[in-house]
Amino acid sequence: MLQTLRRAGGSLVMTVPKAFVEQNQLQDGSQVDLLLEGARMTVSAPRRHRYKLEDLLAEMPGELPRVEGWDAMRPVGKEAP
Repeated sequence: MLQTLRRAGGSLVMTVPKAFVEQNQLQDGSQVDLLLEGARMTVSAPRRHRYKLEDLLAEMPGELPRVEGWDAMRPVGKEAP
């Protein structure tokens, strides 16, 4: 795919194709990895870690810690009926 570079301030910029943005769920402010090899530049979107419920539950302690007085605390937000 041929791209045209444009000047923006002191830098040269190019657009990212919409298909790449959608495929990798990118948005304004997303970060990408650049790999520079001589005259070649490769852009890749970092892979997002996908958590599995059973893995998260396996990391939980056998007994959850109790906070003294938790049940007697006053509601402070919209949880109050």
